[in-house]
Amino acid sequence: MTTYIVSYGLVASKNYDDLYEALKSTGLWAKITDSTWAVVTDETAVELRDRLAFAMDGADRLFVVKTGVEEAWQHNKTK
Repeated sequence: MTTYIVSYGLVASKNYDDLYEALKSTGLWAKITDSTWAVVTDETAVELRDRLAFAMDGADRLFVVKTGVEEAWQHNKTK
């Protein structure tokens, strides 16, 4: 399992519930800020990016990066 940081810039005005459900579908996740999540998955960064991109508008921006060896945070958003 690998932890990724996912950050996005949503350009379109549309319902993004499918994106949020796709992020949560990894099973282990944390919403760090309004547009930044940490997700744990067996997927590669490219696989995760491609899966999330299906739930986004073509003009939206998406960044997926594998985290380092250690992470820590507090007061993450879980809703």
